[in-house]
Amino acid sequence: MRNLHLGLTPWNFTDLCARSLCDQAQFAEACGYESIWLPESHFGDNALPDPLTLLASIAGATDKIRLGTTSYLLTLRNPLQAAEQVAVLDQLSGGRLILGVGRGYAPDMLKAFQVPAKEKRRIFAWTLGLMRDAWAGKAISLDDDEANAVEVYPRPVQLPEPPIWVAAFGPKALAQAGRLGLPYLCSPMESLATLQQNYAQHRQAVIDAGAEIPTVVPLMRTVFVSEDVNMLKTIRQQLAMRVENSRLQAGETVNDWTIVGEPIQVADTIADYQERVGMTHLIATRLRIGGLEEGVLRGSVQLLAELVGAR
Repeated sequence: MRNLHLGLTPWNFTDLCARSLCDQAQFAEACGYESIWLPESHFGDNALPDPLTLLASIAGATDKIRLGTTSYLLTLRNPLQAAEQVAVLDQLSGGRLILGVGRGYAPDMLKAFQVPAKEKRRIFAWTLGLMRDAWAGKAISLDDDEANAVEVYPRPVQLPEPPIWVAAFGPKALAQAGRLGLPYLCSPMESLATLQQNYAQHRQAVIDAGAEIPTVVPLMRTVFVSEDVNMLKTIRQQLAMRVENSRLQAGETVNDWTIVGEPIQVADTIADYQERVGMTHLIATRLRIGGLEEGVLRGSVQLLAELVGAR
């Protein structure tokens, strides 16, 4: 695969203790993965409300794998404290953080945090702007009163700031990411055809804003690799029933939003993504189905790394 950076989310989210997450990260690092990613979610049985804390545990157990958030929700946070906490993790990890940021979309979550849904894009931009100013060494204030302005310490290792990617769903969010001139981080549950449209919208928004087009084009995809044809058939059937969040258009199937197959098929599909959307970073996400043994899941992780040439 030409110039493809390979990352993944943990394949086991049922056990969120530090030992489990660190073990998975260490295995991924040994296979040659360049990054490991955690989402943010609230109020469910498997909630991940504080990805930075979990990534901090991984930082101490690994040497070089980069640490990413697929969507650190800025609308829920105080900009001063968020700037501090992100900088602390970048310091703790020796400059390995990639910060994927988002607004949040679940109405119940936004309501619980008293975030007006109609204001989420404005709050997101305000929060991110203050965080970036803080990392650049500017004195900032939450109320625009210079008498209350403070400088934030520590600063990140990666100056002026860690890489920032913007998780986005829908035209307004894509346009906002484009105006910021930041890479767009897509949903893992949209079809390739939809992604082509999304990346085109994002690119046009960047151009319209007079910003420099990002060279990073990351994609999250549900990935599973195996040479067991019967297992692959079963997995596709199970995934085909998990369409509640897949955002598929009429006529699209599981093959349009997942990369599941034998090694040569997966390699060809990855090459197609590179050709059609210019993918530079592939983040392989977990299957979201049960019943697979740990050894089978690790086997897929290792096969994917070997396919991409991460070893």
